[in-house]
Amino acid sequence: MSELKGKVALVTGGSRGMGAAIAERLARGGADVALTYTSAADKGRNTVAEIERAGRRGLAIAADNGDADAVRAAVEKTVSAFGRLDILVNNAGIYIAKPLDALTLDDLDRTLAVNVRAVFVASQAAASQMGEGGRIISIGSNLAERVPGPGQSIYSLSKAALIGLTKGMARDLGSRGITVNIVHPGSTDTDMNPADGAYADAQRSRMAIPRYGKPGDIAGLVAWLASEESRFVTGAGFTIDGGANA
Repeated sequence: MSELKGKVALVTGGSRGMGAAIAERLARGGADVALTYTSAADKGRNTVAEIERAGRRGLAIAADNGDADAVRAAVEKTVSAFGRLDILVNNAGIYIAKPLDALTLDDLDRTLAVNVRAVFVASQAAASQMGEGGRIISIGSNLAERVPGPGQSIYSLSKAALIGLTKGMARDLGSRGITVNIVHPGSTDTDMNPADGAYADAQRSRMAIPRYGKPGDIAGLVAWLASEESRFVTGAGFTIDGGANA
């Protein structure tokens, strides 16, 4: 696969799970890939090793998505290391699940800082480095569109906010040939939401295809959005959840 040959990508939260699968898939497509991590330095190194095994250059950057300066610095380090930036994947996020009366302002502020503000900051910084053909892809959630149970208010709020941000940025950047899209995964088998977890059967019961997705399923869609084949797609959302929201 060489649809991304000569491209440079940055994947936030790319050391494990869905983010690692995305980083590795972009590398297999021909891109050099930088990724950020918060604390899992060993997993970051492992993902870089997989990128290099695909014959591409990799870079792991320690950066807390809740720190705007660190997010901007990650973009700068990517450009400094690889000379350009063509693809940004806003993948890093947190999930705080509590009933409404148990949520605190700290919970809200942290969720918005990591899941929304960081996407704005990274996208603004990345767009300043991108030329024609640039790609900004954010990872949302099918919970932005439908909330099937309690305890998900601020997480759903944060992911729904990304829909509006995506559409607005698509309008702002379209004249420059930069596309902006969002992917909404449903239940995906990662360490944060394992397919054998306590709530997995309830999640499967809501799906038209009653099985968890694999990180590679999400990565494949992201790779297509990063490619030239998606050049006429912008401001769009793609739900990939086995039909849970159908």
